[in-house]
Amino acid sequence: MTTQILHNPGTRKEWPAPRLELQALLGVSALLFVLSAALTVAWCGSMSSMGTMAMPGGWTMSMTWMRMPGQTWVEAAASFLGMWVAMMVAMMLPSLVPALHRYRRAIATAEGSRAASHRLTGLVAAAYFFVWTLLGVAIFPVGVALAALEMRSSLLARCVPTAAGVVVLFAGALQFTAWKAHHLACCREAPGTEGTMAADARTAGRIGLRLGLHCVYGCAGMTAILLVAGVMNIGAMAMVTAAISLERLAPRGERFARAIGAVAVAAGILLVARAAGMPV
Repeated sequence: MTTQILHNPGTRKEWPAPRLELQALLGVSALLFVLSAALTVAWCGSMSSMGTMAMPGGWTMSMTWMRMPGQTWVEAAASFLGMWVAMMVAMMLPSLVPALHRYRRAIATAEGSRAASHRLTGLVAAAYFFVWTLLGVAIFPVGVALAALEMRSSLLARCVPTAAGVVVLFAGALQFTAWKAHHLACCREAPGTEGTMAADARTAGRIGLRLGLHCVYGCAGMTAILLVAGVMNIGAMAMVTAAISLERLAPRGERFARAIGAVAVAAGILLVARAAGMPV
């Protein structure tokens, strides 16, 4: 196997060439992506087969926020969380891989074996998705409570299409803010300078958590759009995944972020106008 020698004071280690390291990372990531995408599609298909509930105002409510017959709320929450984690892995992994590769290169000359470096890179990813898991834990009870209120109040239910349009509009406007630009920049930056980062579990976990928080904040608008479009909507997932990947990976991604924002603002205005009965 082709190797390159990277030196550290008092040590001499052989590390796989960067190309081989990247190929290995891409291979593992591709496998995880396929598995998580397949699980997400299967879950969405099973939920779609259960139908939806027609609501006042001309919209339908997904079964995502309801218990199935014979199911406890704990089981419903666990089911939602499993789906949420699989969905987040499928959606966020494409834009996370470059950051994982940069981290792997940053610890390339630190003390430790290749196995340890792989383990630490995995720990960064685990901490990153742990943040997204916590977001799912917070979202589920809010979604359940809102669904219960909408079923009890026809007036509130009739306001949902307008509220959804407003959410999309504000999510689009968020793309133009300095707050969004800051968190997007943090997501796009390398986690460290090659060969200078401590190769230990505590540092790896901290980097993963920090990257996850920046990503959750920076993707707040896109996540909101996904939730109002339908958390089990495969088309919405694909569009949000493409939007996030473009702004995170493309050169001058901030331009793509603003372009995505313009599209979302226009879509939000269209949705609000349609809900108000205006000709569109």
